[in-house]
Amino acid sequence: MTNDLYVLIIAAGLDRFIGDPWGWPHPVRVMGWVISHFSKLICTYCQSSLTQRLAGIILGTALIIGSSLAGYFIIQMSQWLHPLLGIVTESILLASCFALKSLRIAAETVLKPLRLNQIDDARSVLSNYVGRDTHNLSESEILRAVFETVTENAIDGVMAPLFYALVGAFVPAVGPVPFALAYKASSTLDSMIGYRQAPYTYLGWFSARLEDGLTWLPCRLTVITLALLSGKPLQVIRVCRRDAPKDPSPNSGWSECVYAAILGVQVGGTNWYGGVAKHKPLLGDNIHPIAPTCIARALQLTRYCFLLWLGATSVALLLIS
Repeated sequence: MTNDLYVLIIAAGLDRFIGDPWGWPHPVRVMGWVISHFSKLICTYCQSSLTQRLAGIILGTALIIGSSLAGYFIIQMSQWLHPLLGIVTESILLASCFALKSLRIAAETVLKPLRLNQIDDARSVLSNYVGRDTHNLSESEILRAVFETVTENAIDGVMAPLFYALVGAFVPAVGPVPFALAYKASSTLDSMIGYRQAPYTYLGWFSARLEDGLTWLPCRLTVITLALLSGKPLQVIRVCRRDAPKDPSPNSGWSECVYAAILGVQVGGTNWYGGVAKHKPLLGDNIHPIAPTCIARALQLTRYCFLLWLGATSVALLLIS
């Protein structure tokens, strides 16, 4: 378990200081390629709702198990060549499952032109990260979109992969990477085909429900941790219990709401997708306007939560090793 501790710490450092260098091989790109190609085949040859549901179950199960096994065997092969190579390989694979620096870079990429009053450039950059229409967004709406993206992805991009990596660290002969990669595969499936709209209505049903289930516990643990870090846990939990269930997603509403409650801002409202208006429930109290400092604070809170979980697990691993 000492090696797992080294891997967790090195991976956290890699994500903090290096992140995901553009153009480098990345497990999520491989997962995305598999999902894209097989979903096209399924949509072509499986026409009924039943066959699409069954195909979706097979695709989701195969990708999650396959990603976990692939990570496991890559690590075993690296360790067979040299123990140090095994630690390096495992650390790089695990770091690829975390997206805290990627979130920070994405937010800063949008905020930079906004600070220079280049709102058209900010809208254009934002369109690379969100699904909503961005060409008519005001400055306040751009800031809300960035805040919502940063807070929603704090769970499935940072805390949930860490949670499963920490669980894996306590499983002998497996380690953190296979668990983290399995969750990452589930998250990627949900982001690509987990929609209620055609053509993924039936194909992505299994992936969407599975990702909701896998994210439920780390999401609630993150909410509790952030509420404690805020110094006003009862107030934050009260706002979350009042507003988060309004969101149709069992997890993203809680994720966005806890940050909104801590920072005294409000998220949600009307977004446009392909020219069609979609209203999201209002979460949090509109005490302060969303500003760049709020986004920076949200990222900081996620980093503190990440380090707290990592530190607590490190102590536990040292005690039982």
